[in-house]
Amino acid sequence: MNPDPTRIKPNRSARFTVALGIALLSLLVLLALSLRQPRLSTSAQGRPGDPLAVRSSSFSDGGAIPQRYTCDGAGISPNLQWSTAPGGTKSFALVMNDPDAPIDFTHWLAYNIPSSAHELAEGASTGGAMPDGSSEGTNSFGRTEYGGPCPPAGRPHRYVFHLFALDSRLDLPAEVERSRLESAMKTHILGSGEIVGRYGR
Repeated sequence: MNPDPTRIKPNRSARFTVALGIALLSLLVLLALSLRQPRLSTSAQGRPGDPLAVRSSSFSDGGAIPQRYTCDGAGISPNLQWSTAPGGTKSFALVMNDPDAPIDFTHWLAYNIPSSAHELAEGASTGGAMPDGSSEGTNSFGRTEYGGPCPPAGRPHRYVFHLFALDSRLDLPAEVERSRLESAMKTHILGSGEIVGRYGR
């Protein structure tokens, strides 16, 4: 004998309602548990924490970088200044790159800049006047100093100066490359900031 379809439909509907209710309840429980889990600090995650205000007397944020700081001029490193560092800062690290190049191009690496420093004077890298105790890494030109903007003709490129406040000094070999520097500092970041300049030819 065939079952009466009018009796099956309510049963199926009831089972669907129960299953939906269980699924919703499970989602609510998981959400509640996730909200109760302690969150890692930004430094433990290797992400920038408190912001640093970075500025320059050589160019304005988002503005054009003068030719004297590029490969078309004297190629000296620009002035950089920054605000008071977060508590516990033991050193600063600097990464300058060109994200608009076909392959992300590194122009300047500096690390173990003392926590007492709040400025890099114009020409500090290229003039051998970095703060005492500082070290510089190898850029994409293969040099351990600042390398100025040198884009191909066409659309101006952005040049980003990233400054990081770290909770320690870094034990790294001389002429370290960017990937190793970033790996070494990723769990020590207390804060960060940046300034962006543009240059085109």
